[in-house]
Amino acid sequence: MTREANYNDLNALLELYLFLHEDSIPEQNEQLMETWNQIINDKQHHLIVKEADGKIVSSCVCVIIPNLTRGVRPYAFIENVVTHEAYRGKGYASECLAFAKQIAQRENCYKMMLLTGSKNPKTLHFYEQAGYNSEDKTAFIRWL
Repeated sequence: MTREANYNDLNALLELYLFLHEDSIPEQNEQLMETWNQIINDKQHHLIVKEADGKIVSSCVCVIIPNLTRGVRPYAFIENVVTHEAYRGKGYASECLAFAKQIAQRENCYKMMLLTGSKNPKTLHFYEQAGYNSEDKTAFIRWL
């Protein structure tokens, strides 16, 4: 089942993020819970999860960003696309991205964007197969 995350999914998501780029699960403290509450209650922040075998095995985030150009149409930003190592190659991340696309279309977005730090040709091909291209825009990152 592919769905939006609910309040009780926090620990499962934190464990899944170990397959993204995290090397540990954050401490369960007030800052973590304030951030989680902010995310889960934000109507523009969609945390999408895929369940298989009774657990969350893939996820992505889709944030809808209001915009004053393009006919005052918003755009969607995709982040934190991840699949548990044991469940890769089964189409689960594609299902999460398709779910995000449905949200973006429902919200009348004129485009969807995502960034990846990966140089792995398989990963880049995956995003191309999902309908994204690297030809239209140039991304610049400034780390803080």
